[in-house]
Formats: sequence, C-alpha cells, structure tokens
Amino acid sequence: MSVSVWFDGSHMPTRIPLNEDFKTDICIVGGGIAGLTTAYLLMKEGKKVCLIESAELGSGQSGRTTAHFSNALDDRLYKIESYHGEEGLRLAIQSHSEAIRKVKHIVRDEKISCELKEVSGYLFALDDENESVLEDELEAAHKAGLVSVEKLAFSPFTNFKSGPCLHFPKQMQLHPVKYMAALADKIIKGGSQIYTNSHVVEMKGGENSFVKTKNGRIVYCDSIVVATNTPINDLFAIHTKQAAYRTYVLGFKIQKGFFPNVLLWDTLDPYHYIRVEEQADHDILIVGGQDHKTGQSDDPQECYKILEAWTRKHFSFVRELLYQWSGQVMEPVDGLAYLGRNPMDEKNVYVITGDSGNGMTHGTIGAMLITDQIMGRENPWEKLYAPNRISLKAAKNYIRENANVAAQYADWMIPGSKNQLNMLPTNEGAIIRNGTKMVAAYKAHNGEVQYMSAVCPHLAGIVKWNNAEKSWDCPCHGSRFDCHGNVIEGPAISGLKKLNSEFTEVQENENNHAVEPKKLKLPYDQRPEDRHL
Repeated sequence: MSVSVWFDGSHMPTRIPLNEDFKTDICIVGGGIAGLTTAYLLMKEGKKVCLIESAELGSGQSGRTTAHFSNALDDRLYKIESYHGEEGLRLAIQSHSEAIRKVKHIVRDEKISCELKEVSGYLFALDDENESVLEDELEAAHKAGLVSVEKLAFSPFTNFKSGPCLHFPKQMQLHPVKYMAALADKIIKGGSQIYTNSHVVEMKGGENSFVKTKNGRIVYCDSIVVATNTPINDLFAIHTKQAAYRTYVLGFKIQKGFFPNVLLWDTLDPYHYIRVEEQADHDILIVGGQDHKTGQSDDPQECYKILEAWTRKHFSFVRELLYQWSGQVMEPVDGLAYLGRNPMDEKNVYVITGDSGNGMTHGTIGAMLITDQIMGRENPWEKLYAPNRISLKAAKNYIRENANVAAQYADWMIPGSKNQLNMLPTNEGAIIRNGTKMVAAYKAHNGEVQYMSAVCPHLAGIVKWNNAEKSWDCPCHGSRFDCHGNVIEGPAISGLKKLNSEFTEVQENENNHAVEPKKLKLPYDQRPEDRHL
C-alpha cells in the first residue's frame, strides 16, 4: 500500500494489542482523528475511555488526508442549502467554523507542535462550463453568514492562473500525524487506554454493552462510539445513504517559498484540491483529486497519471514527484456527515461517518456532538447531522447511488478461467470463474498463486483488483482487502475466504469464535488500574 507524506519522519505512538477483558465508561472503535478527538474530549469530561484500533493509530484515512480544515464545504454551499435549507446551511458552516476553533484551542492549550497555520482558501472554476457556479456559491456563503467571502476577478497568484475565484479567509492547515500523535499522548497520560492491532469483530449496545476483538477479548462499557470511516456495525442503515470513493494524491518537490501556504479547490467533478507542506530545504505541493467510486475503475494506477498531467499543466513550476498515495472518501447523498446515535440500534451506540471530503472538520464536529450527547447536553447541530435523517430533497442522489450498487452485482456473471493466470504478472490479481464460484487470484513475487473467494463478506459483492494499492476493493459499499484477502477497510469485518488450488475453502486456525459476554456490572468509579477482570 502507498504511504503518505505525513509518515515520512513522523510516527504515531506504539501501543500493545488488547489482551485482557475489562470495564470502562466509553469504548471507541477507530484510531483516526474522529476517534482520537472523541476520546480526548470525553477524557476531559472525566470519563474513562478505551480506544481500540484494528491496525496502528492513524493508519486509516486520517493518515491519508491532505488536512484541509475548512468551512468552504466540498459539496458546494448552494447545494447544501438546496438539501438542508438556509438554516441548515448556516448550522453547517457554523459547525465547521467551530471545529476549526476547537482544534486551535486544543493545540494552544496542550502546546502541540503540529505546524498549524491559519491560511486563506480559494475556490476557482478553471475549465468549468458552469459559468454561474462562483456567483451561486458567493450568494450562498453570504446568505449563511460568511460575509467576508469575496469574489476576485483575477488570480491572486503570479505563478498559477486560476482565473476568477472566491476568497475564503481564516481557513486552516496542519500536520495531521503530529496532531493525532499528540492527542494520543494526552489520552494515555490522562489515564485512559489505547490498544492497537486489535481487530473488532462484534459489538452490542444497550444493557451490558460490549466490544469484542478477534482474539476473544471483551471491553464492557456504558457507550460505544464507532469512528471507522464507514460503520462496521451496520449492515444497511448507513450504507444505503453514502458511497465510497477512492481519491488520489501526489506530492511534488517545489522551490522553497515559491508558492504560498493557501488552500485551493476547483469546482470540477471530479474536483482538485491543493496545499503546500513545508520542508527544511524545499516545499511540497500536494495535489489531490481524480476521484471515482471504489472498485469501479479498471485501472486505478492511471488515475495518478491523469492527476500528474493536470498538475504539470497548471503548475508548471513543479519538479520531481516525491509522494503518491490514495484514500477513501465517504460521500453522503445530501452532502453532510452522519454524526450521533446509530439508527436502528441501542441509544448508547454512536457513529461518525460520511466525511464528504471534509474529514478533518467533520471528524471534529462528530467528536464534539457525541461528547455532548453522552454528557446529556443539548447540541444545536444534532438534528442536522442525525444519522437517521431522511433527505427527501436528495432522493435523486439516493436512488442513483443505490441503482449503481445494484448494478455491481452483475459482476457475478463475468467470465474468466484459470488459464488466464498464465499471463498474470507477479504482484497482480485477477478475478476468475470456477463453475458458480467467483475466485480472486493473486500472483505473489515468487510466482505462487494464492486463491481466495471474490465474494465480499459484507453483502456479497464481487471484489475488483486495485493495481495502485495492490488490494481487492468491493464496488458495492467500499470494503477493501489486502492482496492476501485480509480486511483493511469496512464495512466488512472479516477477510475474504481462503481457497486452495482446487477452489475449496481452507479452514484457517483463527481464534475468531463467538464468545458469550459475561453478565457483569462493575462500579464506574474504579481507577484504570483496578478495572481489569
């Protein structure tokens, strides 16, 4: 898998796997910005928190972000207004602005060194055939209270010709890994627990709530917060209302100080997003875009080439390419995240999902909102972000996205035989058919072919090979698996079934059997060191 610029020289704290049962107030699943911020805020409220991460902290989408903290929302303000009304748009902008302020306060209060900068943002419509898009966006911004947003007739940059653009002042950027690492450190020093390499396979809300890991360990808790980019505890409820997209990022070496620290976004579809990361003797121009639905590109590697060509055309001063990586964005049908109590679940189970390209602020908003809900406080954004909301004005988007999902099940009929593996290059994968079985075949570096079921264990979609990340991606709801079939991204919580060369299932020796939780009640005022069973 690709690695982002943020992990070049920076590291998250190393934690041990969960290896014993215990009781806590809040169990948080997911170690990205949403989970860590929620854990930090609840710890500050005096709650005992346990955070569980399937891999390493920040190894999911928060480590693959470009870390734009912005109230200029990716789904266009005038579209948000059409879905949620003028008051809904006002609350959306208010919440994202408050999220930026919250991060600033945390950085200041905790004395975190994470390269935080207040910067200007610019929305430009270069090559967009919709001539009114900037005017529509400006009108919506002013109507919702962003009166400082202004339209510029010409690009404010001498080395990038954007044409007319909108200026959004007081946006923010930082180094996401340094910020998350500091949060993790504060959480640990505050007496709460963080466990990594602890894959969650089951959770249950209500009375005797618990979270269970693959090795059979159980955390008993008052409340559960699922902050895993897309919920791993839902089968349908959220997944029909959002779609997974792959997005691509390139980092180019540029002369130090040659381009200012600003955030740039264009209005195209798929759109582009740009910022600068400063280094000791040079800077890096970070350019993202070329999004497509997960598992629905025949050649993901080509997306990097298209993105590089676009960058070199419009930013002719870039030098060699230093970094490339991709991430996964969850796009809700009505442009806003799903934050709060999980629909069709117990009242003490919460989700943070639907980042919609604004994961840094949406994740922070989710942490603030859920902290208020757990603490019994009213929050003005609760209804706007409610995961059980029904967006009638976004019905067309809902129908289109679910029709797209339904169409992916036609992949059950694709041809393919074992003979085609003779021409398969090493370190590549292919889908083949064996009677009624759909098989995912991966040819390792030594030429050995590994077989696994091509059927996603979430809702039986047929996975596709991703030649850029060397992964198997499900085109239905975005589950992803490494080349060997191990799950790396939900909503699936288990890997692809291993097959032998005869295409019969291999029984793996895994401690993944059901564990009956103990009917247990412990006092909540126990100190962390006293809570182990």
